[in-house]
Order: sequence, then structure tokens, then C-alpha cells
Amino acid sequence: MEYHEAADFLFGLRRFRPKPGTESTAQLLAHLENPHENVDFVQIAGSNGKGSTARMLERALREAGLSVGLYTSPHLEDLRERIRVDGRKIPRSAVCSFVEEARDYVTGRAADGESPTFFEVMTAMAIWQFGRADVDVAVLEVGIGGRYDATSVVDPIASAVTSVTLEHTGILGDTEEEIARDKAHVAPAGAPLVTGVTGEPLEGIREVAGEVVTVGTAADDEASDEEPPDVRVAYRGRTNHTETAVSIDAGDGALETRIPLLGRHQAENAGIAATLARQAADVSDADLARGLRNAHWPGRFEVIDTEPLVILDGAHNPGACEQLAETLATYDYDDLRLVLGAMHDKDHGEMAAALPTPDAVVTTEPDLDRAEDRDVLAEVFERTGVDDVRTSPGVRDALERALEASDETDCVLVTGSLFAVAEARSRWTAAGIPKRIRDLDDAREALEGANATAADARSTSESAVHRVVKTNLRHRQATALREELLRVDGECTLSGLERSDEAVDAVLMGTLAQFERLVCRLEERSDGLAEIARELRDRLEIGAIGSTADETESERRADADSQYPWDDRTAVMGILNVTPDSFHDGGEYDAIEDAVARAEAMVDADADVIDVGGESTRPGANPVPVQEEIDRVVPVVERIAGLDALISIDTRKAAVADAALEAGADIVNDVSGLEDPEMRFVVADHDAMLVVMHSIDAIVDPDREVEYDDVVEDVIDQLGERVLLAEKAGLDREDIIVDPGIGFGKSARENFELLGRTDEFRAFGCPILVGHSHKSMFARVGRDAGDRLEATVAASAIAADRGADLVRVHDVPENVAAVRTALAARDPDAFEW
Repeated sequence: MEYHEAADFLFGLRRFRPKPGTESTAQLLAHLENPHENVDFVQIAGSNGKGSTARMLERALREAGLSVGLYTSPHLEDLRERIRVDGRKIPRSAVCSFVEEARDYVTGRAADGESPTFFEVMTAMAIWQFGRADVDVAVLEVGIGGRYDATSVVDPIASAVTSVTLEHTGILGDTEEEIARDKAHVAPAGAPLVTGVTGEPLEGIREVAGEVVTVGTAADDEASDEEPPDVRVAYRGRTNHTETAVSIDAGDGALETRIPLLGRHQAENAGIAATLARQAADVSDADLARGLRNAHWPGRFEVIDTEPLVILDGAHNPGACEQLAETLATYDYDDLRLVLGAMHDKDHGEMAAALPTPDAVVTTEPDLDRAEDRDVLAEVFERTGVDDVRTSPGVRDALERALEASDETDCVLVTGSLFAVAEARSRWTAAGIPKRIRDLDDAREALEGANATAADARSTSESAVHRVVKTNLRHRQATALREELLRVDGECTLSGLERSDEAVDAVLMGTLAQFERLVCRLEERSDGLAEIARELRDRLEIGAIGSTADETESERRADADSQYPWDDRTAVMGILNVTPDSFHDGGEYDAIEDAVARAEAMVDADADVIDVGGESTRPGANPVPVQEEIDRVVPVVERIAGLDALISIDTRKAAVADAALEAGADIVNDVSGLEDPEMRFVVADHDAMLVVMHSIDAIVDPDREVEYDDVVEDVIDQLGERVLLAEKAGLDREDIIVDPGIGFGKSARENFELLGRTDEFRAFGCPILVGHSHKSMFARVGRDAGDRLEATVAASAIAADRGADLVRVHDVPENVAAVRTALAARDPDAFEW
């Protein structure tokens, strides 16, 4: 089964059913042999805040070393976002396996007139995946209510009701008290229900749940007619442009931390998440603090940039718009430029009234049938008295218009729906992946990887012989792009999934001249494709018409404003481990004089960067305390800072990075991929460079198996959010270096796949680092530990040929020669040493 077939099957299921209850989901799970019997579940219900709370809880439990599943809805771009294990989306292969296992049963029930709904089947798939992955705890966000919701098929060990407002009154009840009673049915049998609800709805919850733990702001107990909350939460305000400080006190001392979810209401959600975490597992205050701070939740008051201030928030009703306005009021800016796309079933007038009065508005339409007409939304804002109201058919183009009209001191706010936010966010996250196509097998593999139908793969693979780019777009945009590429005699194949509300993969194929004509056509459009043209120019290095095809690498490099050694060639980073236990050279250079002599020798051999590491990341290595790591690396950095090379500090700890940068380091090489939440801010404050490596969970548990559909594209997908995190902290993309993480959480085969497809990481527009030196992957080609120099040298040549900007190696002279040879062979006129 192809993924598009599985996804179409799921989306084809009915959205609602006339008979509420958990029986349908329970029967489907029974057909699947009850995969949930050995999993501990936490259920989170509520009118607002349940998704954010679920994310904070999941991240805190992962910080404590647990394997955690997370089930949320809706998704931004891909239905697989709803089901995650340890932060990773459910693989496409798993979706196919689930549908193959469940389809006949579901079809049979449909024939009886009792088909499970989309949400019920998605819930069953989440539970199936969590059992299959053998997670320790699974966090389930409730869909509607609690009593009859599909997620209530489980017996939770802990549960919460975050808030109660009037919603779904035809299903849950006509009053907040009735709705609260319905939601309270998620209460666990052996623990108190956690809630942020107050007043009469709280009494309704107590009627059903019995024992409860209340969570509220510290000010709640000042009210004369209300009892103080059991867990007090204090909102301390923003600490920087993207984080806020909170205090959580359960009576045994306050936990102070920061969270990346802005707004007073998120502090209360953090208190609920912390209380649930302590009920579900043995979680330390340090784990809680760090987990809550790492709980990034895209599209929920997400600050993307500061000059101008760019904010994405999926507020889609008047209440959410009020919370958005309250949080936005804590920022200073001049003009407010609003980009708004909403669904037709919302109260647009009340939403507009709840938002701050904008100086300018661009109304637009997300790419789905339920989107409200942009002219209708424009009329709403004209009636509120806004003078500058314009329309744009595509969200991306609307965003660009707002950005172009803004000064650095203005604010651009995108809101109205998560669908609008998702399309706007793709400006920073969409990755057009260049593909290396050497033969028909490569072409077919690229097409099949995009879930093209078998017929399309056969019919178009012979055309994929010049330039191939894979990207991900909304279906309407993808269809328009295909039409434009066909007009210039190129080829475009779309995945088989054809839904207006779901992004689809597109493989673009053509000669460079055809792509040049394509981008010129796209730049004249006003439906979001002009931005796609800009991305294609970047990915394919397309300049003015006719200028690129005959341009040599040396000429392209000469055009660049060379600031770093890798701007005009592949640079060599020499490894300097000042540790007693690193896998290849532990103990050789842990004395300062030996380390300095080694650094000098590497520079004499033409190393461009020296990477100083004070903690081994080999499997089984003992963690090094912060001060001990500082004591190891800082004296060495101070001594070698004057050498003719950039100095990098290889560390996972922000405090160590800070000390090393103060001592003269230029780069932070973070193999954990920003697991320390302070790291990105430290690097930005020092105006330094940052290496972000893909190593999700690999440091915590190197033996944990990771399932990839396509290791390169999955790593690109997962690294994309880390790159964006660094950008949001204030780093320029040119100062962010991406590392695919060879040897971390991948098999030997997958490591070689990453090496051979290094050029696909150009999708980020960032420098690329390949770290492969003496790795265990070379056992696959018959090289045992201690006998991997020749294999490392060969891999360095391959990496350079594939476009790596840096290679990180132990043996500098041999690898410098390999890199130079590879570059000279690729372009004999470009390099002369």
C-alpha cells in the first residue's frame, strides 16, 4: 500500500457519528488485539489549552528519560503530526501498516452502517503506534468533551480538565456546569483529577470526579469567595522576545522556570502539566524546568522574528483573539500589520473586535474549501474603521506584502486560523530538496519517495535527468505549479493524495533553462507561487536568465562575499578531544601543552577550524559535570584562540559554550541539537556561529531504534524545526551550520545514505557539516576500529564532492588532501592551492 492510499482512506472516513461513545473505538482496538494494554496513559480534556498542556507534559516526561507518545489535533500540515513518539511523527510506513491491518474491519463496519469516524480511527492508530513503540507513557489530547470521546477508551493513570467554556452545546450541554461534568469523566480511578477550572463549573467537576487538584494563578486566593488553588502558579512576564517566566508552587517550594508558550493562560497550563508529570512518573524539578522550557508548540503565539516583529498565532475564535491581544500588548512596536485568514463558520466580527486595532490589514484565504472569502473578511475590517484594508488570494503572498510594507519597528501578525498560520509558517520551514539524479533508478526512487502513483512514476521518470527538486505545497498551489512547469516543457509529479486541506509532495523536473523560465513565470503570479520562485532561485542557484548555466563553480564562489573558509571551498575541521575517554583519541591530548601542540600541528596542516571537546559522546560515556568540562576546555581555547583558524567548542551545555565563547571560541558545535534550552540564546548573545546536529534521543539512549521512511528527508524534516529555533533566538541562517548526525541514532546503511546524499541538505540554505571520522559505520565496508583512516579519507572526498561545506576529522593532513583532490576533480579551474 502506498502512503497516499492510506491517507486517502483515513480522510475518507466520516467526521461525525450519530451515536456518541467509546464502543466503536474499543471494538477497533479489540480487532487490533488491544495494543494499549501495557501502556500508561494520561488524558487531557478542556475547552482551551489542552494541546499546549499535552505538549508541555510530554516534553517534561521525555526530559526525565521516558519514552513518550503524544496524540494531539488538529495538525498544521501533515496528519502524521497528530501522532508522535519521542517527538518524531509516526512514519508513513507505519500509517500504511495500520491501514492495511484495519481497513477490512472498518469497511465491514461501514457496510453495517456503523463505520468508525476519522477521529476514532486516528485515535486507534495513535494507541496502536504507542503500543508498537513500547512507550512508557502516552499523552492523549481529548477531542470533544470527555465522557464519550474516543480517547476515553483507555483507563488513564492521570488526567486533567484545563478549562471550561461554552462549546459544542448540542453535544455536551447548554451550561458550563453541564460541560464541566461531561469533561470530568476523564478522571482517573486512582488519582485526583487536575484542573484549572474555578467557580460553579468546578463544582460540576467535583460531582463527577470526586477528588481534584486545582491549579490557578497566585492571585486566585485573594478573592474573598473562592478557595485558594492547591497548586499556585505565578506569571512573571516575558524574559525575552520568545519566553516567559513562571513559578509553580504545590506547597513544597516553588519551581521557577521559563516556557516558550507566551501568555498568562500558558502559565496555568504549565502548572497543570507539572502536576500531571509528578502524578505520572518520578520527575525531578530539574527535569520539569527543562522540559517545560523545551515545550515548543508551533503556531501558538510563535515569535518568528524581531525586525520586524513577526508573530504567528492560530487564534480562531473571539476568546482566543482576546488572549492574543493581551499577550501582544506586552510588546513594543509601531504599526501593526495584520494578515488574517479565517474559516467561514467563525464569528469574524467578534474576532476583529477582540484583536488590537491594526494599522493595515491584508485578508486572505487558506487553501481549503472552508476558508472564508477574503472580500468578506475585508468588509469586516473596513466596518471597524481600518483605512488600509487589502486582499490577497494566497497566504504566502499576503504575508510578503505585509513584510514588504513594514519597517523594522513594526509588527506583522498572522492569525485567524491554524490553516493560515501553517501556510505562512512554510515561508520559514518549507524545504525544496535538490535531488541528485544519475540514472532512471534514481529518478524512480525520487518519485516514489514523494508518493507518486506507480503510473506517474513510470511515465515521468525518464524526464528526471537534469535538475530535480522535491518540495511540499498545498494542493491548489502544487497543481498551479505543475501547470506552469508543463508550460515551459518541464515535468511535475504530485503525490497521490489530493485534498484541499492537506499538503502534498511535488517533484519538479526539468533543465536549468526550463527552471529559469519557470521562476520568471511564477514571479508574476499573486497566489503564493512568487515565494516558491524565490526558493527555487536559492536552491538551484538561478540568477538572471542565461547567467547560471555556463557559470563555473569558481565564478559562483567569487561572487560570494567570503566571510568564512567554507564560503569558497570545503573547509576542514580538526577534532581536538581534551578528554580521557573519547572513542578514537581519548587521553592523548588531555594535557594542555599536548592539546596546544596538537592544535598547532592541525593548523600547520591547513585545518580551517579546530573543534575542542571536553566530553565524550560515545555510547556509554559518563556525563561530565559543567565545571569540570569548563576546566578542561577553557584553558585550551584561551591558548589557541590566536591561531590562524576558527575555534569551535564541542558541547551540549550552554554554560560551557558561554565560557568557551568568552575565552575566544567562534563556533558552538552542539551535538544534541539544542536540547539545552539556553544554548541558542547564548550563541545569539555572543553573535557566534552554531552547529545544529540531528541526534534526537541518541545522546540519551544510543540503543533506541529510530524508524525512518527516508533517512535523509526525515532528518531534514526534523532538523528544520531546530534551525528555526535558532533563527527565532536571533541567529542569521548563514551562521547556522547543519550536521546530519552521522553515527547518532542511525544504522550503518542510513549513515552511508546520509553521506551519499549530502547535497540534499542544501534545502536549508545553511552550511553543511559532515562528521564521519573513524565512525563504526565503516565496519560495513570491512574496517574495524583502529583501521578506519582510509575509509574516513574516502568519505571526506565523497562529502566534498557532494557539496559539504565542512568535514570534521581527526587526521587533518590526509583529509585536507582528499578534500582538495575531490574539489579539483569537480572543477579543475576553481581551486589552486
